[in-house]
Amino acid sequence: MSSRVVVRMAPALKGRRKPLTLTNAAVERLKELQETSQPEEKNKTLKIGIQGKGCSGNAYTLSWVDEPKKFDEKVTQDGVTVLIDSKALLTLIGTEMDWFEGKLASQFIFNNPNVKGACGCGESFLV
Repeated sequence: MSSRVVVRMAPALKGRRKPLTLTNAAVERLKELQETSQPEEKNKTLKIGIQGKGCSGNAYTLSWVDEPKKFDEKVTQDGVTVLIDSKALLTLIGTEMDWFEGKLASQFIFNNPNVKGACGCGESFLV
C-alpha cells in the first residue's frame, strides 16, 4: 500500500485594501503642521477617529497623541504617519484624506466610499 501526498498551492491572497490614503496636498499640510509645531509637540502623531454626533450620527475627530493605543492602525505614506482609532477602522477603510484651502475655509476633507448619507452642512455622516 502506497501513500500519496498531494500538495496544493494556496490561492494568491488579494491585497489588503488600505484603510486610508493621503493626497499630496494632505501630506504637505501634515508635514507643515509638524514642522511648525511647538518643540514639546514635535513627536506627536495625528489620530483620526469617529465620534457619534451631528444630524447624521457620526463625525470625524482629529487629535494629536503621544503614542498609539494597543489596537490603533498606523498608516505611513510619503514620510507622514497617521493613526486610526481602532473603533473607526471599519468605517474608514478605503477613505482618501485630502486638504482643501479656499478663500473662506481651509480643512481636511474625507472622501469615504462607505458613507451612505450626510447632513446638509457636511459635518456629519451616516454609514
